Amino acid sequence: MRREKKPVPESRERKQIQNSARRRKRWSVAKIAIATVIAAAFAILFLMPIVLTITNSFMASSEISSNYGSVFATNATGGKVYISEKVNLKFIPDMVSFSQYITVLFKSPEYLLKFWNSVILVGPIVVFQLITATLASYGFARYQGRIRQIIFFAYIILMLMPYQVTLVPNYLVSDWMNILDTYWSIWLPGIFSPFAVYLLTKFMRRIPTSVLEAAQIDGAGEWQIYRKICLPLCRGAICSAAILVFIDYWNMVEQPLILLSDAETHPLSVFLSKINAGEIGLAFAVATIYMVPCLLIFLYGEEYLVDGITYQGGIKG
Repeated sequence: MRREKKPVPESRERKQIQNSARRRKRWSVAKIAIATVIAAAFAILFLMPIVLTITNSFMASSEISSNYGSVFATNATGGKVYISEKVNLKFIPDMVSFSQYITVLFKSPEYLLKFWNSVILVGPIVVFQLITATLASYGFARYQGRIRQIIFFAYIILMLMPYQVTLVPNYLVSDWMNILDTYWSIWLPGIFSPFAVYLLTKFMRRIPTSVLEAAQIDGAGEWQIYRKICLPLCRGAICSAAILVFIDYWNMVEQPLILLSDAETHPLSVFLSKINAGEIGLAFAVATIYMVPCLLIFLYGEEYLVDGITYQGGIKG
């Protein structure tokens, strides 16, 4: 009879290598699990105010007043009252009610008017700021010189300054140009804001000069290089700038309050900053409607936003 060969036992070194590989794999899985749990916790923490706003917009006025009335209560002199008890945060309404949306959309047209004021104020700023920024960025990226460096440095200084610093000069200039209390006092500073210029200039500088020189050899002019080479390569950066500029000016409060004295021309963001005790329920509904454009633009342009932030310029393969 033929004897079966016994399996050769594995060496001790091979077992140690396998054990260390298993330990590394378990540790990598554990790190991914811990990072996922931490990211999920932060995501839930940041999403709680949005979820609270949306769910509370479907509550009745009586339920909202019973839950949050003490937060907005005032004393006889108009000051705030000390909150002696815990505020009841409710994410699920006892009874779903659309009364707040009916009031906002049908019974109180002033809220929709302020919503369209926001659109009228922000839309031209986004469009013309991108047009101005792409043209200026092309000039900064295409040509070299001391004057260009000084002007670009001035752009960076202006970008580092908060808007509150330039608010008084903008007010004085608007008064001198006789555009105070008009939309132009909001449009002009927004259209020539340096943020988009700085962002797009950094991207256009990463376009290889060999590509631009090849286009010039083929007979392309500056306008053709700008329109057919620079703009397509910077599409992600342009979309990123559009999203960031829209969100920034969609939430502006100080500019309309200072430069527009007529309350009828104020955007919806100003109303949200002036919530009183009798409009808590309406504020939740208005805030939900106010978030819709930002959410839609972000969801639609998320891919472009990520591409614009991570793209390092040059030609993609």
